[in-house]
Amino acid sequence: MPAQTDINAAWRMGGITAGAVEDYIYSLLPPRDEVLTEIETEAAKRKIPIVGPAVGRILYQLAAMINAKTVFELGSAVGYSTIWWARAVGEGGRVVYTDGDRKKADEARGYFDRAGVTKQITLKTGDALELLSEEKQQFDIIFNDVDKEDYPRVFKLVLPRLRKGGLFVTDNVLWSGKVAQSNPSEASTKAILEFNRLLYGSKDFFTTILPIRDGVAVAIKK
Repeated sequence: MPAQTDINAAWRMGGITAGAVEDYIYSLLPPRDEVLTEIETEAAKRKIPIVGPAVGRILYQLAAMINAKTVFELGSAVGYSTIWWARAVGEGGRVVYTDGDRKKADEARGYFDRAGVTKQITLKTGDALELLSEEKQQFDIIFNDVDKEDYPRVFKLVLPRLRKGGLFVTDNVLWSGKVAQSNPSEASTKAILEFNRLLYGSKDFFTTILPIRDGVAVAIKK
């Protein structure tokens, strides 16, 4: 069985896979290092949104599969997913961290130092969408984890800033199962529904939603 902290952690989300199946998946995961484990513990205690270790491994694997060297992350919080990306791109790679909260950015910087990935990370504070709109280069991967109401806006910004064959990866696209409601009223749910329609309807992306944790959309640019 998974560790008690895994069962109770807020980042587990729930609502997508059967509880017993999800418990089984988490029970298989190898232990993380001291830094990632500390972030997981703090996130569970303080209800900080992180992707958690099952999705973290997906992020690492996706980057490795396309030999990604540049990643732009929209909404990085305390840097948990940033560390997974930074380790995947390796030395010489570059991950752009973005968050609007300077305190979270400072906390993330401390984790990056301890994890030994500071050299791979460009840390930016401010509005993530504005920071992406200012970028002139194309990235191998763009990771979207900002406020859900902004997801449709993110979609419109990503295409010119992602290389052909690059990946547009988005967290929380199943939103604890709320996307299956017959008549959702929450603005966040409506925005995610619109975003998912845009992704699957786009001639520029080939998209799959992975139903793990809270749903991860993986779209490759054609």
